[in-house]
Amino acid sequence: MNECEERTGTPALNPSLGFDEEEPPGKPRRHPLWRDVPAKQWDDWRWQSQNAIRSVRQLRTLLPFSADELEAIGALEAEYKLAIPPYYFSLIDDRDPQDPIRLQSVTSPLEARSSFELDDPLEEEKDSPVPGITHRYPDRVLMVTTHVCTMYCRFCTRKRATMVRGGWDAISRDDERMIDYVRSHPEIRDVIVSGGDPLTLPVAKLKFFLDRLAEIPHVDVVRIGTRVPVTLPQKLYDQGLIDLLASAGKVWIQTHFNHPREVTPEAARVCLSLLKAGMPVNNHTVLLKGVNDSLQTMRSLMRALLRIKVRPYYIFHCDPVIGAGHFRTSVWKGLEIMEGLRGHMSGLGIPTYVVDSPHGGGKIPMMPNYLLSASDDAVILRNFEGMLVRYQAEDKPQTAQPTATRGVSALLQGTKSALVPEGSERMARRRLNLVPDVPVEDGETTVHHHNGHEHNGHAHNGCGNGHAGGDDLIPLGSLINRCGT
Repeated sequence: MNECEERTGTPALNPSLGFDEEEPPGKPRRHPLWRDVPAKQWDDWRWQSQNAIRSVRQLRTLLPFSADELEAIGALEAEYKLAIPPYYFSLIDDRDPQDPIRLQSVTSPLEARSSFELDDPLEEEKDSPVPGITHRYPDRVLMVTTHVCTMYCRFCTRKRATMVRGGWDAISRDDERMIDYVRSHPEIRDVIVSGGDPLTLPVAKLKFFLDRLAEIPHVDVVRIGTRVPVTLPQKLYDQGLIDLLASAGKVWIQTHFNHPREVTPEAARVCLSLLKAGMPVNNHTVLLKGVNDSLQTMRSLMRALLRIKVRPYYIFHCDPVIGAGHFRTSVWKGLEIMEGLRGHMSGLGIPTYVVDSPHGGGKIPMMPNYLLSASDDAVILRNFEGMLVRYQAEDKPQTAQPTATRGVSALLQGTKSALVPEGSERMARRRLNLVPDVPVEDGETTVHHHNGHEHNGHAHNGCGNGHAGGDDLIPLGSLINRCGT
């Protein structure tokens, strides 16, 4: 029984597909309110938008709330917009008040209790040379093209922009000034088109931005920051929209999956369509308490993204924005999760964990410590298993004289080249492929490989390493295959 079943006593949602396990394969999960909606309507993004949940009055008929909760979230209704398309709402397990999809999309009384919060935590407006542009890094800018989203995430960094009601379909003078700014700054190579969500723009306005940016010679990359593949994939069932995005020839898609249950067949379909049209798809994940702040969930998410050929790009620490304090974990939680990703799954699935710094400092990468010590001759590195290795980066004679010493010091100043923790599964696999033969007086061991080849304990040029002596590598005299991985 998994965690959800323990809390609710009911079957959990399949985390990789987003379906009820009791429902037949291929049938999208729907809230009972929309179970009889014809497939043609359900797959129409306009219908999804028109029927989005936008008020507490609607929420109270669809999810269980206490009277106190309803009063609290009603008081927050004017603070930040609410919009949840039926498709995304249907991913919620309405039996679980701590459901990770619900936490991201449904107003919570906790939004009124943040103790440290800012309107503009990244100080984007202070780095804005013209309205809508943030120019922070030397070679790239961010363009805020709309304040509209298909679904308003409760942890959004840019609430100050998305709180604006209404909008302009026509191209404005500010839109033209943003393009003019990029055109007049040849150092700009990368433009992030963001919002809100730029895929909510009217087609003519989206085309304006794509066409103008495509014709600027020094712009190499146009990134579209969108959560549409996650919250309203039906929008990208329109091949015309995909063709428009591809027409610029420079477009990369930056999307935003936070939980493995969001990786549905509908989301996979549109990501594949984008890839087939020649647009790489990268993912930003925000580390959120109660949503994905566990190693198991984050591993499942990264593997689910790899299955649909979406590259995990960043894990963001949740910004100190108004109303999001309850989502913020410690930095140690993020480092703990990164420790459990690196080495435990394909490097293709390892994002960079970053803190987006206050005062406009930009993204600062955070990672566990893999460099443990150093000398003039070498550095001591740690791998994911806890193995410590001496690594000589330069091809030069050793300057230090070997000293009788132990532990990490023996790697720097002694004669050892590695320390391997007992219980290593990798070393156990190596031992299965070796048969010990005759011990040698100097502590090394001659071994026979099962394939019939024989090597002694001295390093061979063909082995590709310079380690000497099995006992130098593994405590208690365990054998190591010096010609192995």
